[in-house]
Amino acid sequence: MLHAGSGNSGPLEGAPPETVVWTFDRLENIGGHRTTVLGQPRVIDSPVGKAVEFDGVDDALFIDNHPLAGAETFTWEAVFRPDGGQTEQRWFHLSEQDPTGADTANRMLFELRVAGDQWCLDSYHQSGTESKALLNRKSLHPLGVWYHVATVYDGKELRNYVDGVQDGAAQVHLAPHGPGRSSVGVRINKVFYFKGAVHLARFTRKALSPSEFLTPPVFHRKG
Repeated sequence: MLHAGSGNSGPLEGAPPETVVWTFDRLENIGGHRTTVLGQPRVIDSPVGKAVEFDGVDDALFIDNHPLAGAETFTWEAVFRPDGGQTEQRWFHLSEQDPTGADTANRMLFELRVAGDQWCLDSYHQSGTESKALLNRKSLHPLGVWYHVATVYDGKELRNYVDGVQDGAAQVHLAPHGPGRSSVGVRINKVFYFKGAVHLARFTRKALSPSEFLTPPVFHRKG
């Protein structure tokens, strides 16, 4: 279990203000929000707790909520296990929607690139005409292992991290997103499916330092 707790609903008791945790221990709802299930993702037991596993072919969850809508600053964390699959994968997508319910171009993504038996993190964010991708192809990690990843925006600089170690940073102005929805296991338009598992995500409406990130007792465990 993670030290910050792992409830499957909104704000955590004793957690930082404006913090929400999504625990992937079921399929029918995540964080109290209705889901649409594509394919046959399955709930598994793992060294870090319950998780949802995706096959990299047609498994995904769509969630009727954008947990960082309206956030001027934020920290987006996730605990996941990449298992290989196609070279480019979009495994967590937060999408703004317009008043008709159509997805806009404004989006936040956790992506990954697979290179042999290793992977690297790609964090992409867009708001209006401003966008930034943080991709460090030299920062490679073994597949089949659990990791903590984070993207942090302090209002001026976007940074991303793997297991608390900074991967990249860039100056960018990102206006807050409007309401929307999320997809896990695939890009919002159902391309670039993810092969692996997701245990938990935490969304905080302020920029956290690495010392404030989720601190599970053990990472780098297979299974």
